[in-house]
This record gives sequence, structure tokens and C-alpha cells, in this order.
Amino acid sequence: MIECKDLTKTYGKVKALSNVTYEIKENTITGLIGRNGAGKTTLLKTIAGFYHPSSGEIMVLKENPFNSMKVAANMIFIDDQMKFPPALNLSDILSSAKGFYVNWNEELANRLFQYFGFRPKQSHQKLSKGMKSTFNMIIGLSARCPLTIFDEPTTGMDAAVRKDFYRALLKDYIQYPRTIILSSHLLNEIEDLLENVLLINQGKIQLHMSVSDLREYAIGIRGNENLVENQLIDKEVLYKESIGKDSLYAVIKHDAGEFSVEKLKIKGIEVTSVSTNDLCVYLTSNEKGAIDDVFS
Repeated sequence: MIECKDLTKTYGKVKALSNVTYEIKENTITGLIGRNGAGKTTLLKTIAGFYHPSSGEIMVLKENPFNSMKVAANMIFIDDQMKFPPALNLSDILSSAKGFYVNWNEELANRLFQYFGFRPKQSHQKLSKGMKSTFNMIIGLSARCPLTIFDEPTTGMDAAVRKDFYRALLKDYIQYPRTIILSSHLLNEIEDLLENVLLINQGKIQLHMSVSDLREYAIGIRGNENLVENQLIDKEVLYKESIGKDSLYAVIKHDAGEFSVEKLKIKGIEVTSVSTNDLCVYLTSNEKGAIDDVFS
């Protein structure tokens, strides 16, 4: 569906994307994960054809997406900045959408509209931020475009609505598979939906792998500071944090052939798994230390 090679996008002297290379297969759900300002929106809007790359190549549906009618006709981009004509109420917007999207599912749109408690005569402009995001989500799901992009789609939603959105997305994807890209800075909320994770940091791709591989990417070790430090020699250390006076917690890249959990336990070192959300935080940290280091 998407092929990118050495993609770079600059704004004046600021490089928002730097030599980005990756591929996204058809009919998969990919999570684009990164901190605020990492380049997620710039990458997504370049995929959508809104931005022209400064250099490098990008192909969507085997075409350059910029000003491509083919890409525009097969893609929908959902974010919290969506605008609709003020003269149209919510019911009018849904009716108009039917004419824009050839795969539009009117039954799904109406059911979601009723479930989330919208009123036909409401104005999109007067909705709360969370309700706008919820309505935009209805458009994104019901359009059933071959390429569906959600850029931080749950902005303003409360926890219950976010949970409903993720559930609806998964159920509709199973019923009608398509390529979905879902950006977020909170991987723990969406990892069960995803097949792959694309982690971006400061405009560069940090990693691109399946969720199952990401869960095995690193391990945490905790124990006496000297004992733990001895285990870190020649290892790729992703994070370190002092605990109390003489204890240390460290996260290291996992190499199954180098570690015997039983031997570490005998030495008094605890081995733990690392959540994917914490791992992404560690991988995108500018420094390998913790906030405590600011006060040391």
C-alpha cells in the first residue's frame, strides 16, 4: 500500500522528516507511535498527499500521492482539525458523505450516530472537542476507504468513548479489512489492535516491527547496583534508574542467548518484562537517565 524511501520534509531550516524509509502492507493496522513533535502528523499528511516531500520518494497505491486523484479517492484522513460547511448539520454531513465515498456504509454510520447520542440538527462547530472527535471517527469508519488514516483520533474523548472507538474499529476492520494507520503517543491503549508498530523520533524511524516482536525487544533487571551494573557490560542499555540507596533498575535490549534467568535469580537479580509503552518512551528519550537525574 505504501512505500517510502529516504523521505525528507523540511520547513525552512527545520527538518521534520529525515531519510524515512519503510513499507506498509495492504490490509494491516499499523500504529504510528511517537512523542508530540516527533513528526507523526507530517508523515501522515505526506502519505495522504497534502504535503510534497522535500526529497526522497513516496508511493501510495503505486502513485506519488501529492495531487493524485487515485489516492484522494481511496483515502480518508481523520484528525481533530476537520472542518465541515457551517450550513450543514450533522445529519446533512452524513448524507453528503454518502456521495463522496463509494464504500460508505450508511447503516453503520446511523447506528454509531445513535449509539453515541448525537442529534440530527446539531452543528459540528458547536460540539465539544470530544464529541467532534467522536463524530469524526464515525465518518472515518463508515467511509471504509482502502487507506484510512487516524491522526490522534481520540483527542478530547473520555476513557469510555475511547474504549468504544477502539472496539468499533477492530470489529469493523475484521468485517471489512483495509489499510489503517493509527497515530498515537499512548501505545498501551491501542497495542491490542495493531499488527505493526512504526516508532518515529525526531523525524526518523526508530523501529518498525510487529507488536509481538516489540513485546520481546527488551527486558528489565532490578537488584543490587553493583550486581546489575556487572550485567550491563557490553549490553545495549535503554534506561537506568536508581532505586533507594544501593538498588538499580535497568532496561536492556533482549538477547535470549545471553541471559539465563535462573542464574540471575540466584545472584539476587529480578528479571521483568517491559511494557511496550514504557519501551517506546525509553527508545525516544533524549537521555538514557530518568527525571531524577535532573535533581542529582
